Amino acid sequence: MIDLEPNEDQQLIVETVRQFARNELRPKARECEESAKLPGDVLQRAHELGLIANALDESFGGGGERSALTGALIAEELAWGDLAIALAVLSPSLVAFPVSDLAGDALKQALLPSFTGERFVPGSLALVEPHYGADPLAPKTRARANGDGFVLDGEKCLVPWIDGGSDVLVTAACDDGARAFLVERDAAGLRATPERNMGIQALPTVGLALEGVRVPAERALSGDAGHDLRRIVDCGRVALSALAIGVARAAYEVARDYAKERHAFGAPIATKQAIAFKLADMAIEIDGARLLNWEAAWRLDQGLAATREVTLAHRQAQRVALEVTDGAVQVLGGHGYIRDYLPELHLRNARGFACFEALSLV
Repeated sequence: MIDLEPNEDQQLIVETVRQFARNELRPKARECEESAKLPGDVLQRAHELGLIANALDESFGGGGERSALTGALIAEELAWGDLAIALAVLSPSLVAFPVSDLAGDALKQALLPSFTGERFVPGSLALVEPHYGADPLAPKTRARANGDGFVLDGEKCLVPWIDGGSDVLVTAACDDGARAFLVERDAAGLRATPERNMGIQALPTVGLALEGVRVPAERALSGDAGHDLRRIVDCGRVALSALAIGVARAAYEVARDYAKERHAFGAPIATKQAIAFKLADMAIEIDGARLLNWEAAWRLDQGLAATREVTLAHRQAQRVALEVTDGAVQVLGGHGYIRDYLPELHLRNARGFACFEALSLV
């Protein structure tokens, strides 16, 4: 028998994160978007909940409870509050999870305790490249073996760059396949240029230029060449799908509540067939996308081949997020286009999922 209900521990986590998103993220969503600044106090309080630390091994101070499905549940609730802040809250996963999965013992010991300590430490992953048709599994950024290390050359974009981080994980192609390398943010030859985006304006992202950046051999992740990136991409797409579902759900709920309160011709517009059917279709699509993503996350947790399920869930969540947020703007009419209401922000954020790649991991 297939059980589609989160277990008791997961339900408790969902309720805790939902309350945190309601009380801490949603009230600051508009302010942070307009100021293009992250709320440092909220990031610290989120860190104290242990959302990333609990997924890391106990030997490094974590809780040892890593689960892609639990990660997807957390990501959806945070994105319901606000996407940009959610991405910042989850950013430690961009370094901590690949290092935990693929790095050697010495690198794990050096880096992972910082993500389970008292202070919030952000992570950064350079996966996306500014080229037409760029393939995250076949980067054009190159890594050449050189002495006791590697030399990296190339370009990246949409790289989260939150203050307080010390390292960025960079994907690059080697002679034997693509791999990931941990690069210090102040490394010689690494240049970061701030980006301006349509949405997620509170989250600082940069374009990176790598010109002869030297990386010691021990800072190359130790998985088989090519496997590093497949695992990162699959985990990233499950996380992004959950985030997209959270944005869609937030937009749907605003539209639903507005339609119940807004009267036209003597009755709430929610009683009009065109509006009622649109809201019903939005709810159906959100639930369907969520179930696809849960299946993909479950397969990752079971150690099964999951790329097909991950890809289907990712594509569906992209489509649903855009259609639902656009529908929410339509339900609100003229109010949907102004900044006094959230759907215009949800729509701008949802548009980005078509080009986002691994801005978070599960």
